[in-house]
Amino acid sequence: MKTKILSALLLLCICAACSSVRITTTAHVDAASKPKKIIFLIGDGMGLSQVSSAIYYQDRTSSFERFPFVGLINTSSAKQKITDSAAGATAFSAGKKTYNGAIGVDENAAPLTLITEKLKAQGLSNGLIATSSITHATPASFFAKADQRKKEELIASQMHTSAIDFFAGGGLQFFNARKDGKNFLDSLAANNFSIDTIAIKNKLTFNDKTRYAFPLAANAMPPAVDRGNFLADATTSALEFLNQDKDGFFLMVEGSQIDWAGHSNHAEYLVSEMLDFDKTIGLALDFARKDGETLVLVTADHETGGFTLSASEGDYNALSPTFSTGGHSATLIPVFAFGPGAEKFAGVYQNTGIYHKLMSLMQPDKTIR
Repeated sequence: MKTKILSALLLLCICAACSSVRITTTAHVDAASKPKKIIFLIGDGMGLSQVSSAIYYQDRTSSFERFPFVGLINTSSAKQKITDSAAGATAFSAGKKTYNGAIGVDENAAPLTLITEKLKAQGLSNGLIATSSITHATPASFFAKADQRKKEELIASQMHTSAIDFFAGGGLQFFNARKDGKNFLDSLAANNFSIDTIAIKNKLTFNDKTRYAFPLAANAMPPAVDRGNFLADATTSALEFLNQDKDGFFLMVEGSQIDWAGHSNHAEYLVSEMLDFDKTIGLALDFARKDGETLVLVTADHETGGFTLSASEGDYNALSPTFSTGGHSATLIPVFAFGPGAEKFAGVYQNTGIYHKLMSLMQPDKTIR
């Protein structure tokens, strides 16, 4: 009798587990768990050790410790086990694996429809912030189409007709000091962009026609130790502006130079960029906690540098950051989620899953894949 009871209980547990898996992977999204707003933060080159450095190298609690749901993504591109930022960001922005160097195009260099374009068609506003040039691989993948990431003048020429309503970062030279002599600041102005090349502004007016451009450096923004509160200030300004859209918004914020510190194997540079990024994540979480309708998602396109927090000469109480490469690595990348729909981002999946999960949440008639 006891054996039969135990067998029945075991069967019920197995059935319950299977049911749970089906709900997580294929169920329709409940309206109650649907976000109206998305803040998507990308730490370029940020692997788990980079995240760990934000915990070990500051006295206050890291923003990463505030997330209730964590997942892992495989970032390999369509043709390479190790992705670059262009293919990695295109997987996020368009839900397709593509070749390294591709900006918003598929394996055959055919243009893809981007998440910003789809959300704009649904009535949402879009914003982009980066500490690189705004035409660099990751931010570019959210507004442009190019067969090669190095074509930054081509990428810049697409901003004025894009789905973007607010952008801040570097890259001014690709708009107004171009090899072809054209001035795309004029094109931005003609398409309702208010442009400031000096500083971020707040208290921005929102309406159906007003857009804002803050290209604040010729190329990249300075490193964190020299650029002050740019990333936090730009994020605050963007949220104040975009939150005036009653239909909702999508904001992508990139901590671009985490990647560059990894490439140069410069631990102090890396930690300073991570702490700056961590502070900005905290602002996003504070906004989302107060708002109640915002999903905050944090991840990376790939890991850079093979970064490790090693013991210092055998002293297990002292950290000695080390690197194993000057390039990217194939390690799985963490995903952190908070807010409505956050539970959908737990588990292990391909980087394209980020796009499909986001679109499923924003279009609840579709299923999570």
